[in-house]
Amino acid sequence: MTISTTKKLAGITAAAGLIIALAGCGSAPTPAGSGSAAAGGTVVDGFKPCLVSDAGGWDDKSFNESAKNGMDKAVGELGIKAVEFESTNDNDYAPNMTTAISEGCTLIISVGFKLAAATVAAAKANPALNFAIIDDYADTDFDGKTDAPNIKPLVFNTAEAAYLGGYAAAAWSAQAGVNKVGTFGGMQIPSVAVFMDGYEQGVKKYNEDKSANVQVVGWDSADQKGSFTGAFDANDTAKQTAQGVLDQGVDVILPVGGPIYKSAAAAIADSGKNTLMLGVDSDLAVADPNVASITLVSIMKAIDVAVYDATIAASKGEFDPTPYVGTLKNEGVKLSSFHDFESKLPAGLTDDLKKLQDDIVAGTIKVESKNSPAGS
Repeated sequence: MTISTTKKLAGITAAAGLIIALAGCGSAPTPAGSGSAAAGGTVVDGFKPCLVSDAGGWDDKSFNESAKNGMDKAVGELGIKAVEFESTNDNDYAPNMTTAISEGCTLIISVGFKLAAATVAAAKANPALNFAIIDDYADTDFDGKTDAPNIKPLVFNTAEAAYLGGYAAAAWSAQAGVNKVGTFGGMQIPSVAVFMDGYEQGVKKYNEDKSANVQVVGWDSADQKGSFTGAFDANDTAKQTAQGVLDQGVDVILPVGGPIYKSAAAAIADSGKNTLMLGVDSDLAVADPNVASITLVSIMKAIDVAVYDATIAASKGEFDPTPYVGTLKNEGVKLSSFHDFESKLPAGLTDDLKKLQDDIVAGTIKVESKNSPAGS
C-alpha cells in the first residue's frame, strides 16, 4: 500500500511517553457463562468497549459520527455501556488512550490515521487487550505490516464507490452544459486521495461512454497532485481552497475530509451559483439536512457497520485482527440515494450506475488506485 509522507509526521507527539505509561495495564477478557445474549451470543466477562475520536469530534457528520453510531448500536444490543473519548485536538490522543486503558477498556477502537502512533504504542504495551483502527493499517514503521498482532485495521476501498460518484457528477455537469467538475481534500493521505482517484476515473469513464469531455479540476491522479487544505478543519483556509476550485467554473465539487464540506457549502453560498457537492463517508443529505439542497449524492463508507461488527465479535471473545477491507462487493462502500435529485437526473443514469457497480463487483471493471488499501 502507498503511505503519504504526511503520515510519518502525524502522531509522533501523541505517542511520546505512552509506552511507559501503559505498560502492564489491562487484562484479557475471559469467557463467562452469563451476559447479554444480544447479537447472537453471550458477552465475555469484563468486556468493556471504548472509542477514541480524532479531533473532528462526534458531531463531524462524517467518520467520527459514523463510528460512534456503530459503537452505540452494538452496546445497545449487548445491553452494556461503552466509554467514548472525544478528542478536541491532536494532543488529546495519547491522554485519551491512557485513560481508556486505566478505566479497564478491553476493546479500544481509534478513529483515523492520526491515532496510529498512539494506538500502536498502546497495543504493544498491552498485548492482552484488543484494538482496532479506522482508515489505517497501524503501520508506523512502513514495512507493509500492522505493527502489533492485537490491532485490527478497518479500511475501505472507497475508489470503487467514488468511481460511481465521479460518473454521476460528470453526467450532471454534462447535462447542464458546464462539463467541468472539481474536488479538493483535507490532508493528502491515502484515505483521502483514494476518493479523488476513483472520482477522476469515474469522470473519465463517463467521457468514454458518452463521447463527452468533462474536465476534472483539483486533482490529477497520474501526478498525485491537487488542491488540499492541509487539515480537516472547516475554516477560512478550507473555504479559500474550495473557492479556488469553484472559481475555475465547476458546477459539482467533491470535498474530501469530514468537516471541510461546511467550508465548501459556504463558498457555494457566496458564489450565488447553482453548484452542487458530493458528500463523503456518511449520507450527508441525511447527516446534515442544512446542506441537503446542494448535496447531489454521497460516497459512503460503512464505518458504522465495521465498528459494530468488530465490537460484537470482541464481545463474544472472537476478536480477529485480520484487516477488514470495505468494497462494493461486501457493501463496505457504496453510493447513497440521490434523494430529491432523483427525478432530475439525466435519463438512464441510474441504470448506467447499476451496470457499472455490477461490473466492478464482477471484476470486469478494475478501479485501480495507488491509494487503495492492501488486499482490495
